[in-house]
Amino acid sequence: MGDAESAYAASPVQIDETYLHAAQHQVPIELISSVVEWRGDRLVVHESTQNAGALRHGVAAQLNLDPADVEVISPYVGGGFGSRNALQPHIGPLALAARRLMRPVKLVVPRPQTFHTGSFRPVSRHRIRLGADPSGRLLAALHDAEHQTSRHDLYPAMFTEMTSRLYGVPTFGGRQRLVQNDVQTPGYMRAPHEGPAAFAFESAIDALAYATGQDPVELRLANDTATDPVTGLPFSSRHLAQCLKRGAERFGWDRRDPRPGSMRAADGSFVGLGVAVGAHPVMVAPAVARMSATADGRVTVGVDGHEMGQGIRSAIAFLVAEDLGVPVRDVVVRVGDTRFAPQHLTAGAWGTATALPAVHKALGELRKRLGTGDTGSVDVAAAVRATGGGSPEVEVTSLGQGQPAEMLDRSQAGLFSAAGPVFPDFTAFSWAAHFVEVRIEATTRRISVPRALCVADCGRVASPVTAASQVRGGVIWGISQALRESSEVDPRFGGFLNTTLEEYPVAVNADIQEIDFDFIDEPDLLLNDLGVKGLGEVTMIGVAAAVANAVFHATGQRQNQLPIRIEHVMQADRDH
Repeated sequence: MGDAESAYAASPVQIDETYLHAAQHQVPIELISSVVEWRGDRLVVHESTQNAGALRHGVAAQLNLDPADVEVISPYVGGGFGSRNALQPHIGPLALAARRLMRPVKLVVPRPQTFHTGSFRPVSRHRIRLGADPSGRLLAALHDAEHQTSRHDLYPAMFTEMTSRLYGVPTFGGRQRLVQNDVQTPGYMRAPHEGPAAFAFESAIDALAYATGQDPVELRLANDTATDPVTGLPFSSRHLAQCLKRGAERFGWDRRDPRPGSMRAADGSFVGLGVAVGAHPVMVAPAVARMSATADGRVTVGVDGHEMGQGIRSAIAFLVAEDLGVPVRDVVVRVGDTRFAPQHLTAGAWGTATALPAVHKALGELRKRLGTGDTGSVDVAAAVRATGGGSPEVEVTSLGQGQPAEMLDRSQAGLFSAAGPVFPDFTAFSWAAHFVEVRIEATTRRISVPRALCVADCGRVASPVTAASQVRGGVIWGISQALRESSEVDPRFGGFLNTTLEEYPVAVNADIQEIDFDFIDEPDLLLNDLGVKGLGEVTMIGVAAAVANAVFHATGQRQNQLPIRIEHVMQADRDH
């Protein structure tokens, strides 16, 4: 966008920093496992997958089967976080073994093998250059990144897709270099590109605030924008300024002494307060929803989507119950099951924004079949009996804004079909502001996070309880990203050394204290009729930067490498 190099060179204030992000693994508690069986000529796969449709078509292609003769059943994924996005390499051989043995076969992949065969977040290095006027108004931004990939494949991480949209910067430039290593191909891990990118970019923004003598919150507000700098389109909704203002008030930001190293706790620990923002592109995919009602008053919904702990079942059940005025217990939800719907990939926080519009559309069709009118509570049992025709059933399809009809064909063939964040008339992102307090023990320099706050703009909150859980989980991920997680590389052979939960450090209960949250809860009606956007990913994006910025506020020393370890703080003390 424009000539960022020249604009940067001419800027009165310049920030030029490099940031390093370690490799990380998803390490869900639930191991990758599969049960494969044959029922006559029909192959049935029980697999905790985020992508049942692609698995179905992929294994059918491997074994020369008709996809109609393959069923994939994944009612609950458990932990996925991107590690279960694709067809696992063992499914085809398991199917052959089950055929020859004439009995079901189960395989559980040991955790050390997942470190060497599963996907992971690659090492990345980011150079951020910011040019601004003396008041902190951004004039230019440059984000150059390099990261590892395998020798046999490419994994392009789209770091700048987000950083180019965080602020109203008039010129922006970014380059990306992939470095081929002797590793398996990296892949998606919660906030895959945006997490590392936000750590680097928002750390540099904090440095700019100090360089210009501006409050870090006020500097971000001064560079807010309602227009996408990349496309010139309006954002479908952007309440990031409201997130910052509400968060600052709720967190007590006005009690912060801006001088680094100036705040101490009663026990002598250094106290630091940090802020950062995050964004995640809003994506939507085609969806098929099938809905039926029975004479006992129950409503059954089968729809594209996978339950990964994000609460998609609850969101669907609440929508149906609220619309029809029926008890939630009378709503049966079928997701992750190719017997009920094609099952497009669920990832990137697009599950709810994909499934709910389809379910909402199916509700309208079911009302027509039952003859109940467009609104109001429905006596489902009586309405079904009045039709005199058994169990009325409807099927609808839903597309994202501007998606052509052929995208539905791609989705039903198991191919990636998501659209966004750029739509014909707008650009769509979810937004979040993170506030973090750290304490650094005066002698050991151990870092703790006694409290954190996330204020999110995710459109309409479809399920408040599960949304709150998503925020807590995302913030914990961000704290772990900042202070704990690193996949250590064997310098002899290039593999990973710490391949167990005993040796791969993640945040535990002792690391987690108070996590507060709030939602703007403003429907994004340009995106869909329900006004829902994604939430799961954005709750993590910016947390690590807020932690790093808080560590700077506590110590006066910048930490440009993740994870931030005790020895890094001690080294900064010696250098200082």
